[in-house]
Amino acid sequence: MIHARREFLRLTSAAAFGSVLGVRPRPSFALDYPTRSVRVIVPFAPGGPTDVFARLLAQQLSEQMKTQFFVENLAGAGGNIGTGRAAEATADGYTLLVDGANLVVNPALYAHVAYDPIKDFAPITIAVVSPVILTVHPSLPVQSVKELVDLIKANPGKYSYASPGVGTPPHLVGELFRLTLHLDLIHVPFNGGGPAIASAVAGHTPVSFGAMAPAVPLVKAGNLRPLAVSTKARSQALPEVPTMAEQGYPEIQGETWFTLVAPARTPKDIVALLYRETSKAVAAPAIKERLATLGYEPVGSTPEECEAQFKEEASKWTKVIREAGIKGE
Repeated sequence: MIHARREFLRLTSAAAFGSVLGVRPRPSFALDYPTRSVRVIVPFAPGGPTDVFARLLAQQLSEQMKTQFFVENLAGAGGNIGTGRAAEATADGYTLLVDGANLVVNPALYAHVAYDPIKDFAPITIAVVSPVILTVHPSLPVQSVKELVDLIKANPGKYSYASPGVGTPPHLVGELFRLTLHLDLIHVPFNGGGPAIASAVAGHTPVSFGAMAPAVPLVKAGNLRPLAVSTKARSQALPEVPTMAEQGYPEIQGETWFTLVAPARTPKDIVALLYRETSKAVAAPAIKERLATLGYEPVGSTPEECEAQFKEEASKWTKVIREAGIKGE
C-alpha cells in the first residue's frame, strides 16, 4: 500500500508539473511582438509604386503598433535580389517584404531565381489592388474594345502598345489580350508607367496597357481615351470606364497588386497579427484616400486567400509568359 501510494503521488506530481510545461496553452509570440524595429524590404528603387505603397504602409503600421517599421530598398534583377534576401532572413517577424505580382511571375520570367514564392514565404495579405487600364490616343477612331480589336485585325502589324516594362502586370495583360484575340500587335516596353503613358499621349505607341496612377489625370484631361479596365469590377478612380467583361471579353482579366509577406516558418500568431494590423492600416481613412489617388483600392485578404491567389496567379501568368516567349531583362 505504501509503495502504491508513493507511486500514485509520483505520477500525479509529474502530471501536474507536465501540465505546467506542456499542457497549458503556449504563450503567444504576438503578445511580445514587436519589441524592436521591423525592416520592410522593397525589392525596387525608391520612388516607384511598390516603394510608395510600402512607405505608406510602414508609416501607418508604426503608428498602430508603436514600433518603427522602416523601408529598406534592395533593388536589382527585376526584384529578384531583394526578394531573395527576404527569403533568407530570420523567420521572426522582424524582416518583411512588400512586393507585387513579380513575386510569383519572376520564376517563369528568369532562368534563375533564388527563391520559391510558395515555399519560401509566409503570405500575410494581398493589401491593395489596382486595375490595368487600356487606353488609346484620341486620334484613334475607336470608342470600344471591339472597335479596337477590329481596327488591329484590319491593319496587322501596324499598331503597337506601350507597357511599363517586361513582365509587369500591364504587359502580361496586354499579352493575354494579344494572344487570346490572335492580334498582330507589337509590344513596346518602357522603364515605368509614366514613360509608357507619355508615349501613348504623344501618339508614338497609340495603344497602352498601363497603371492607373499615371493614367487617371491624363484621362480626365482628355489626353487619353479609356476603353476598359481589366478587373472584375469598375475602378472607383474612373467609375465611368467599363470592364473588359462588360464589353464581352471576360477572359482578359488581370490586376496590379501589392502583398505583404514574411519568411517561411514565421510564427503563425505573428502572421495573424500582421494580417489584422495591415488590414486595419489600408482601411484607415487617410491611407485609403492616398491610395485612391494612386488608383489602388484596399483588399486585406486573409493569409489563406493570399496564398491561393499566389498559386492562381503563378499558374495563369506562367502559361502566358511561355506562350508569348517573354524573357526577363
